[in-house]
Amino acid sequence: MTINDALMIRERFADEDNPSEEDFFLYSEAMAFLIEETKDSDYMLELGGWYYERKDFDLALKYYEKASSFGNEDANVCLGYIWYYGRTGTVDYKKAFEYYSAAPGHINALYKVADMYRNGYYVEKNYEKYKEIIEDIYANHLKFAPHYIPEIYVRLAKIRALEGKTDEATRLYREAREELTARICRNAFFGNITIMKWLINDLYKLTDVDANNLDLYDLFELLKKPVKIRFRSDVDGREHTVEAVDEGGEVAINFDGKWYRNVDDFFGKAEIDGERLVTLAYELCDFEAI
Repeated sequence: MTINDALMIRERFADEDNPSEEDFFLYSEAMAFLIEETKDSDYMLELGGWYYERKDFDLALKYYEKASSFGNEDANVCLGYIWYYGRTGTVDYKKAFEYYSAAPGHINALYKVADMYRNGYYVEKNYEKYKEIIEDIYANHLKFAPHYIPEIYVRLAKIRALEGKTDEATRLYREAREELTARICRNAFFGNITIMKWLINDLYKLTDVDANNLDLYDLFELLKKPVKIRFRSDVDGREHTVEAVDEGGEVAINFDGKWYRNVDDFFGKAEIDGERLVTLAYELCDFEAI
C-alpha cells in the first residue's frame, strides 16, 4: 500500500452513506498505514472517532492517546469524554477534568468542565460557577462555533427554567431541537440522539406536546406509555405504524412488525428501506396518535 492508495480508500469511505464491515476494515487498515507513515495526529483523531462511534472504546482510547501525545488538543477533549463517561469500564473524573482543562478554548471542553462544577465531579460542587461558564460561552464564544448551539442551549434552557423564565427556556429548547435534528440527519451518532432524548424530556416538563404538530422526536415522549402512532414516509410513499406496548411494566416498541426492546433501541436501530429512521426526519410527516 502507498500513501496515495490509503488516501483513496479514505476518500471512498467518506463517500459511503452506509459503509459495510468490509468497507470499515479497509478504511481502518488504510488509516493505520497513514498514521504509521505520516505521524499526523489528525489521522489518529479521525480513526479514534470512528472507533468511538462504533462503541469500540478501547481502540478509540488508543488512538486518542496517540493523538494527544502529539499535542492534539481535540484528542484531549475526546479523552475527557472517555474518562467522564467511563467508556472503557472505569470512570475517572480526575483524568476527565485534566484532559478537558488541557484543551483551553474548546467549547465542548468548557461546557464539560462546567458540568463537573454543576455535579461536583472531582471539583467541589458550584452551581454559580457552572452558570457563569455557560453564560459566558453563550454570550462570547458561541457565535464563533454555532455547531455547539444544541449543547449550550439545552444547558442554558435548564438555567432559565430554574429562574422561572419558562418562555425563554422553551424557545431555547425548540431552537436546539431544530439544530440537533439537522445534525442527526447528517450524522446519526449515538451521542447526538442521547442529547435529543434529554432535550425532549426537559422540554415537555415545561409545555405540552402539540398533537397537531408532531414529528419524529416527539416519539421520545409519546412512546413512554402504550400508544399507537402512524406516519407517512416520503421515502417510500407508504404509511408506517409504531406502537408502544406494555410488557410487564416495561414498554417495548413495535415498528412495522419488528420489535425493539425499548425506545432507545428503536431510535438506535429502526430503518426504512435500509436507512436509519433518524436520518430521515425531514422525510417523515403526518404523525398521528391513533
